[in-house]
Formats: sequence, C-alpha cells, structure tokens
Amino acid sequence: MSIDSATIHRFLKEFFGYDSFKSEQEDIIRHLTEGNNAFVLMPTGGGKSLCYQLPALMMPGTAIVISPLIALMKNQVDAIRGFVSGNEGIAHFLNSSLSKAQIAAVREDLLKGVTRLLYVAPESLTKEDNIELLKEIRISFYAVDEAHCISEWGHDFRPEYRNIRSLVNRIGKAPIIALTATATPKVQSDILKNLGIPDARVFKSSFNRPNLFYEVRDKVEPEKDIIRYIKQNPGKSGIIYCLSRKKVEELAQLLVINQIKALPYHAGLDAKTRAENQDRFLSEEVDVIVATIAFGMGIDKPDVRFVIHYDIPKSIEGYYQETGRAGRDGLEGHCITYYSYKDIQKREKFMQGKPISEQEIGKQLLNETVAYAESGECRRKLLLNYFGEAYPQENCGCCDNCVSPKQRFDGQWEMWLAINLILTLPETFKLEHLANILAGVDNSLIKSYNHDKREEFGMGAQHDAKFWCMVIHQGLILHLLDKEIESYGKIFVTEKGRSFYENPYPIMLIEDRKFSEGVDEDDEPDIKAAGGGGGDPVLLAMLKDLRKDVARRKGVQPWVVFGDPALEDMSILYPLTLEELRGCQGVGDGKARKFGADFISLIAKYVEENEIERPDDFVVKSICSRSGNKIFIIQSIDRQMALEDIAQAKGLTMDELLTEIEAIVESGTRLNLDYYIQDRLDEEVADELFAWFRDEATSGSLEDAMAALSEDYEPLEIRLVRLKFISDVAN
Repeated sequence: MSIDSATIHRFLKEFFGYDSFKSEQEDIIRHLTEGNNAFVLMPTGGGKSLCYQLPALMMPGTAIVISPLIALMKNQVDAIRGFVSGNEGIAHFLNSSLSKAQIAAVREDLLKGVTRLLYVAPESLTKEDNIELLKEIRISFYAVDEAHCISEWGHDFRPEYRNIRSLVNRIGKAPIIALTATATPKVQSDILKNLGIPDARVFKSSFNRPNLFYEVRDKVEPEKDIIRYIKQNPGKSGIIYCLSRKKVEELAQLLVINQIKALPYHAGLDAKTRAENQDRFLSEEVDVIVATIAFGMGIDKPDVRFVIHYDIPKSIEGYYQETGRAGRDGLEGHCITYYSYKDIQKREKFMQGKPISEQEIGKQLLNETVAYAESGECRRKLLLNYFGEAYPQENCGCCDNCVSPKQRFDGQWEMWLAINLILTLPETFKLEHLANILAGVDNSLIKSYNHDKREEFGMGAQHDAKFWCMVIHQGLILHLLDKEIESYGKIFVTEKGRSFYENPYPIMLIEDRKFSEGVDEDDEPDIKAAGGGGGDPVLLAMLKDLRKDVARRKGVQPWVVFGDPALEDMSILYPLTLEELRGCQGVGDGKARKFGADFISLIAKYVEENEIERPDDFVVKSICSRSGNKIFIIQSIDRQMALEDIAQAKGLTMDELLTEIEAIVESGTRLNLDYYIQDRLDEEVADELFAWFRDEATSGSLEDAMAALSEDYEPLEIRLVRLKFISDVAN
C-alpha cells in the first residue's frame, strides 16, 4: 500500500502526538508501507520503535515484532495501548510469562483482526502452536528488533535469532524490517544475509552522540573515585556496569553506606526484586543503579547523566550500546570507563572452555576494546570509525584525549613500513599478527607461515608489538587500511593507502596511553592498588615516627598499631575524626579507639600549621565485609559455633573460611576465637605462638609467619593464633 506524506503526518500526530519526524523516520515508514524490506541502523534514543509501531497502526493486518526483551514487552504494549485509547487488543505480547487464559485472549484478538502489533520472543515463535496460529492471520510485516543478536560478531549473539528466516518462510512471507542501534559492517552483512533480505534498503543514521563525553580512567582505587564523582554530581541519575553479580552487590552496598541512593540489578535477583529496583530507578526514588549488562536494554529514561563501566566491556558494540543510555534527551552525558589489563585477562579467562571459533571471535572483539581504551586518539573518531563512519574533525572537544591531547610524532616511516608489509604478504592477516612480524616476535604462528624468514621480520624491532598495533590501528582510522568483511579482522590496504605508499607524506600519530596493572576483583573495596603512595611524604614520615612511639609505649610491634597502607591513607586523606579514621584501610572501630587519638591529634596540628586544604573527596566508608558470608561468619563466631560447622553451612573449605576470617580481622574487626582455640590447640603451643607474634614478628604477614614457624607448628595452629593476636592486641 502507498500512503502519502500528509496521511503519515496525520497518523503521527493522532497516535503519538508529534508534529514532525526525526532523521529518516518518515522515509523508513513510507518504504515499509510500500511493501519493501528495510535495514535500520539508528543509535540509542534515535526513535527506532516508531519506525515499526506507526506503520503497524496504519497498515491492515498484524505486525510481528520479534524481540529478545521479554521483560520489556509489557512496557511496549502498555505504551501502544496508551496511544490508542479504548482498544486494549490493539497490541499484545506472546511469551512464556502468559497463563493459558491470557494466551486464549491474545489468540481471540488476533483471529478477529483486532491486533495490529504482536510482540514475540524468538523462542516463542518456534512453538508449533504459535506457528499454526500465525498462519491463520494476515501479517503486515515482520520487525526484527535488536537485530545484532543474529550475528556471532554482535555483542549479544543469540542462536535463536539465526532461525528467524526459516520461521518466516513457514508462517508466511511479508516485508521484513531489521533494526539495531549497533552494527559494524561485518554484523550488518551477517544480518542481511541471514534474514535473506540482500535487497533491503539500508537506512543508516550517524553514530555520533555529540552530547556524550567519553573518558577512560586508570583503574586505581575505582570505588573512591566513583563515590567522589557521584558526590560531586548530587541528584544526577546514573548507571554503573560491573562484570560480576558479586561486584554489583558489593558496590551497591558501598554506595549506600556512603549516603548515595543506589540499588543493585542482576539476573541473580528474583524477577520481582529486579522489576522493583528498575521501577525505583525510573521513578527517581534512587539515583544510581549498579548492574550487570542484564540491565538497560530498551530502558527509556532520557535523563541518565552518567554511565560508568567499573569493568571494561567485552566489545566496542557493547560499550557503545551501554554508554548510549546516557543523555538520551540530548543534554549532558558522561561516560567513564575504568581500565586495567587485569580486566582483559579476566575476560580472556572467561572465554576458556568455549568453542575455538567463539574464543577467536571473543578475542578479536576484546582486542578492539583494548585498542580503544589505550589509544591517545580522539575517542569519538575511534568509535565512529569502528562502525564505518568517518569523523572529520581533529578534536571533538568532548573526550579525555581531546581535552588533554597526547604528544604526537611524525609516523610517516612507520606507516609506510606497515603498509609495505601488508602489500608484500601473499595473504591477508589480522592486526596482531602483522604487529608481531614488524616487532620480530618469534611465536609459533609466525613460524607456521615462515614469516620469521621474511625480510620484513623484525624490521621495526626498535618498537614492541603494542606500538605496531597502535600504528596499524591509526592506519584504519585514517582509512589507509581497512578490514575485510567476510574474514573479519584481516587487514588490507585501501586505495588511499596505496597512494600514500607510492608518495609518502607526514602523518602525525599519537602514542597509546600507559595504564597501571589495576586491582584484583577480590580486593577489598576501599583498598588501594599495591604500592600505592601518592600521599604527603612529610606527614607520612611523621606518622611512622609516631607509630614507633605508640608501639614502644604499648609494648607491641609497630605493625600492630597501624599497617603501612593505613598510614598512607592518612597521609592522603588527612582524617580529623575517629569516624574518618575508620575509613582508612585496615582501621576498624577497635583499632581506631585504641590507637587513633594520637594520630588524629598529629594530623590536625599538621593540617593547621601548614594551612592544608583537605581533599573534599572525603574518606570512603568501607563495608565491614566483602560478601554476604562475612556477617554470617561474625554472628556465628559470636555464638561460638565450631568453625567446621560455619564452613559447612556456607559451602566453604576450612582454608576458604580462614581466609574470610583473616580478611575480617585484618580490616580491623575484633573476633573472639578463644573458645575454638582452647578446644583445638594445646595450651602450651598456643602460648608459644602468641609470644612469637608479640615479641618476634616483624610484620603482620601470614606468609612471613608461615616461613618462620611452619617447621615446628601446623598451619592451622599458626593461622588461628595469628588471628587471636591481631584481634586481642592490634584490634
């Protein structure tokens, strides 16, 4: 059917209340209503839903909307029913959440021809009953939402999506519109091929979100940095993404105890809790949602002001999709990502055990993320290039690399060398392999192709492989190089690159940023990265002298009073009250009350005499436990339960339980283990070990104690008495 522009605008105003369309919406709608296939690539917030909702309301028959977002189907259906008052049957969803009576009601409306929009999950579409039902109705078109799920190279691949074309053939052919917010040229090719719509007209909006500020931060003390940022932006809505459910729970709890309204969201929570937490965020009862990537797809909250990635995403597509939830109203949106190479190693570890082909794809996508994080190039330019779009400006003025530009160098020779290598190889290869040849990395893959015998091998050995990865990556951004679509990731030279090769000219390149190793996932939330420092060196020296004096007066070793990390925190944060002191690493309530007064007095005097402005980043309050196990353990020890029974109740080994108890005690909490020690250890052994810790130990390190005592005592004896000593004397 063909519908004129005036009619389309009348329907737009009647159903949705808008006077005009965004971007290419009108062209897409007209193209679809004329019975044609379409592929729509439109960033988050661009108005994809309208591109199939309005045609469905205008055309005869029922539009089948295939979507993976079961949890959000009801929201979409309610929204449509709100636009078309007095007709509940105008839109329905069909998924596993419906009862038999509800399914019967949907069936009745479909057969009557009342329903214009039917949302189905791909899993529901495969059910024989549903296939037979849909065969009986007139279908206006199929809308495949979140179409990137079709491709293994997409960030959210779902095998069920690969069967959509065969199901369409069984149910009855009709035009297909595929829609997604993120798709590289490779993913786009996969979608069109798998859906069998190579003739589809491609509607591609710009991926540029000019209101978003992109920033990558070194992952050192990320919790303190996050809390500082949120407190500096009070009342603003934000999403924090974490890799694991455990980290989601810990970080949400940490925010709450620091007076930030936050809630967790992950697939491990029951559906009711997830829905309640999401609703409280949408209704602005809380400011922050801490979530795994289970949260956010399809969330229509226009005023999210920041999106923070505590852990680096596994792909640029995932990163773009998740950061795209900020600033959907066109106003400010701050996208902060914390990066350390340890996160990449964790991601790689998660891939182990998966099929080799899946590992290969995952590693390639991860390498793209590493290149983005470590690059000193404009982040907007990098992102748009990834999706096949050029960004003409040299400086976007809205990312960390453009606001604080890195030093450039003339990379004419280096780029020529990289292009020369690619042109002289008989086959195409991936970026990392080419970088290894230039750097002279002699690995098994290089040898298998005899590339270690080539003249170009090691020609750029004055730089490491990482440097050459950077050169090749910037060659892609400058369109001197490109990636093959079919064999994704393999590099070839473009016409522009061949022209440069024949007539080289100066090219200003930017060296990659350097990042620290970062912190382990299991570190305490308020612990700094190993080898921290960075505080006031004069104050730190004074605090160490004071620690010696206090230790001498109390008759204990200096480490018993406060450990070095605690003193380093004091030299950074200048705590002036016991409450602030408790926020320093390894300072619990007992230790603060027992030893804190002298240290607070010294710091207060030092701050006053030197007119020091204390950092307004405050002291982050720490959680008394890293996991839900900790509270249970503390309560169980208070009730004098046998440690074996505590371990069994929580499914822990004895070694794991002792490690948990050590973390509790070392953070400053006092535990009374006398009942267990008296029952399990010889009194003389316990006294000898306690005396050693009191008189001879030079540190609180378990490793040092084991090395000194393991020939004469059992590990369990050493660990238990060490815990007693720290609790009784240090805490």
